[in-house]
Amino acid sequence: MAAAARALRGSGRPALRAGCGCGWGGRRRLWAPPGGSAGAAAAAASPPAGSSSGSGALSPFDRWLKRKQKNWAAVQAEPAKCDYLREEVGGRIADRVFDITRTFPLALDLGSGRGYIARHLTKETVEKLIQVDIAENALKKTVQSEIPTVSVVADEECLPFKEDTFDLVVSSLSLHWVNDLPRAFREIHQVLKPDGVFIGAMFGGDTLYELRCSLQLAELEREGGFSPHVSPFTAVSDLGHLLSRAGFNTLTVDTDEIQVNYPGLFEVMEDLQGMGESNCAWNRKPLLHRETMLAAAAIYQEMYGNSDGSVPATFQIYYMIGWKFHESQARPAQRGSATVSFGDLAKIDGLLSRGKK
Repeated sequence: MAAAARALRGSGRPALRAGCGCGWGGRRRLWAPPGGSAGAAAAAASPPAGSSSGSGALSPFDRWLKRKQKNWAAVQAEPAKCDYLREEVGGRIADRVFDITRTFPLALDLGSGRGYIARHLTKETVEKLIQVDIAENALKKTVQSEIPTVSVVADEECLPFKEDTFDLVVSSLSLHWVNDLPRAFREIHQVLKPDGVFIGAMFGGDTLYELRCSLQLAELEREGGFSPHVSPFTAVSDLGHLLSRAGFNTLTVDTDEIQVNYPGLFEVMEDLQGMGESNCAWNRKPLLHRETMLAAAAIYQEMYGNSDGSVPATFQIYYMIGWKFHESQARPAQRGSATVSFGDLAKIDGLLSRGKK
């Protein structure tokens, strides 16, 4: 069945540009616990020092568990089999970088994973790229890129870089697991140089609504209540406000949806685990009863199934672009400086004629 799932997912996917050639790489460890390899092994069994150890309104996610999930996904026999969504969004982020007609000497990829953005960029656009992720196993298995890269193991919630360092910061499908998103945006703004740009993508609130509804209905039927199995997401109406408060200007926020067809609910959950996207919210329910899972699979098929027997999974993506202020940037005209009223737009032809005379 897993092979059938991959066949369904592979059909109809657009071809993306892939980087070629060989890059040079280095790796710095700024997040892992002390003690070398022994410390890294211990991290798999216990949270690192300083990590959040309890739930709360301000810390909805277990960051240590998320690191463990991503590390596990990266060391599977064929991790690329579940990378299709990250590769697609990484390519779309790269397209937005190409839309800016300049060369970026130094860029940062925040939550880079195995390098899903870097493979689509060119050295004519980005001269050097720093890749940051909490999962050291993902950084050890980065895909090849023609851009020189350096890998840094660090937490996206606390960036270990000086102010005004990067010309470009990109992030793809990582920030939705950050506990303090306003702080993360402020830190991104801080490490950007003046006139630098941030281009990011994160999952939106309608992501996996089919899975969420099926699991909730099945639990209500079989267990008399339900608990969250899909993590909470930020509303698109909040993103612009958060970016503005962090200091960004000339903002652009837009949404898109990617729908992937699977043989059934179990394949959806299998691939989410392979992506490192399993739920890590503190209030998650650790186990699901077998009868509940079977009921959820039947509900999923009945409510959302396609005519060919497959089921869709919807991923809503928020894309955001924000710039750090610089004197050279274009600014809106002062209020009241207009010479033509909106009420005169219907007479625009006449106004243009008088101007020519």
